[in-house]
Amino acid sequence: MKKISALLAVTALASVMATSAWSKTLVYCSESSPEGFDPGMYTGGNTFDASSRTVYSRLVEFKHGGTEIEPGLAESWTVSPDGKEYTFKLRKGVKFQTTDFFTPTRDLNADDVIFAIGRQISADSPWAKYVAGGSYEYADGMGFPKLIKSIEKVDDLTVKFVLNRPEAPFLADLAMDFGSILSKEYADKLQADKKMEQMNQQPLGTGPFTFVAYQPDAVIRYKANETYFKGKEKIDDLVFAITPDASVRAQKLKSGECNIMPYPNAADIKDLKADKNLNVLEQAGLNVSYLAYNTLVAPFDKVEVRKALNMAVSKQAIVDAVFQGSAKVATNPIPPTMWSYNKEVKDDAYNPDEAKKLLEKAGVKGLSMKIWAMPVSRPYMLNARRAAELMQADLAKIGVKVEIVTYDWAQYLKLSSAKDRDGAAILGWTGDNGDPDNFLDTLLGCDAVGGNNRAQWCNKEFDDLVKKAKQTADVKERTKLYEQAQVIFKREAPWMTIDHSEVFMPMTKNVTGYFQDPLGVHRFDGVDIAE
Repeated sequence: MKKISALLAVTALASVMATSAWSKTLVYCSESSPEGFDPGMYTGGNTFDASSRTVYSRLVEFKHGGTEIEPGLAESWTVSPDGKEYTFKLRKGVKFQTTDFFTPTRDLNADDVIFAIGRQISADSPWAKYVAGGSYEYADGMGFPKLIKSIEKVDDLTVKFVLNRPEAPFLADLAMDFGSILSKEYADKLQADKKMEQMNQQPLGTGPFTFVAYQPDAVIRYKANETYFKGKEKIDDLVFAITPDASVRAQKLKSGECNIMPYPNAADIKDLKADKNLNVLEQAGLNVSYLAYNTLVAPFDKVEVRKALNMAVSKQAIVDAVFQGSAKVATNPIPPTMWSYNKEVKDDAYNPDEAKKLLEKAGVKGLSMKIWAMPVSRPYMLNARRAAELMQADLAKIGVKVEIVTYDWAQYLKLSSAKDRDGAAILGWTGDNGDPDNFLDTLLGCDAVGGNNRAQWCNKEFDDLVKKAKQTADVKERTKLYEQAQVIFKREAPWMTIDHSEVFMPMTKNVTGYFQDPLGVHRFDGVDIAE
């Protein structure tokens, strides 16, 4: 079966390349298939790469290579003095893409904004559950249904968000992938035809690239959007060659089968840097990897048990084995490059003897548990299976028996969010907007339980601090609140914090205009291939 799948992938890519022989084509060896093509429904970076950063646009955007906000579909905006009203003036004449499956009859207007965001905050929307088993995980986890009082159409090109409270990171939140603007006209047609699921299979937006076709687990093909409001892209065709194995991605890059690859194995980086035909970009990642205990399930509901397991594992050994020097052991749930990082917090020391005593104190004997290992490489965790094996060996030394389990990536993300999940899950996060709220509230807030909060941890003391911080405009005051929240996090240990990694992006030397993004997404607008 694996040989047949590999042959299909090669055949599909060859077919795509053949049809693009006379156009400028960039091939990106992506690490996994997307969960779908509706960025509101998912949280995976690989899904955003294939949807929100290619097909869609947002009201406001992050500048290439940073976290500064710039105009997107909105050419300007105003904020009321009390911080509760955001009014956006939309660009005139923005076109939705014309595809084989839909031809728009009108330009972007306020109705599209109200539909795209409104469906994510209203349980009564017919689009609330249009994907089986799906949910608007980001919007829910960030508290948008409680935050947004209304979204109002002032006129065709003016839309106003009315909030129930001030929200310091609101603009940055709207620049995130779940803030992508979809076509209400397309949605209405799909609903009328009883084909709503097509929204998640055949995306249509206002972004730099138009979706052409997808062969699952093999190839995604796009073409430059001829009517893109920022101007047509320099490359004509963009191809995602889905290649889960990092070593195979590296081989394809070196042989010229692809132009860019993400997440190389640590062992391959030296060789890639030595290749005269390649450039390898690198930067400190705005990320964290962690093991999330399910704090709703015994005995992981006891802080002594969580602390004991943390102290039994040598995180430095994981960093050395998986990253070979290109990561640092994590102490806090936010990276040290982010403002408000609390340098005074001390990590749980590696101490197996003390770990045994804590388990005995908690009355826990003969513990057996599952550790979930991600099936894909991510910037914050290149090899979760290897990390899980090292945890397994360390925990065996204190009498804890570990079974390692995994699922395909889409199932892994879905099942790991369940409140009754059996086992601790290896996961991680790359910041979406440069704000600490995107880690502390999105991943650990009470609103995110059952979603992004894989620890299912709701601590009122912690939650009150991060909620207060996001309603405070003063950065110094926000910093103090977030520093206090990190102290509580470490005391309660809902996670085993694992690492903060360096991120490497190898590419062929003929690629120009590519910016390595601290937010962990891969953008191809502005990218060119030298002749």
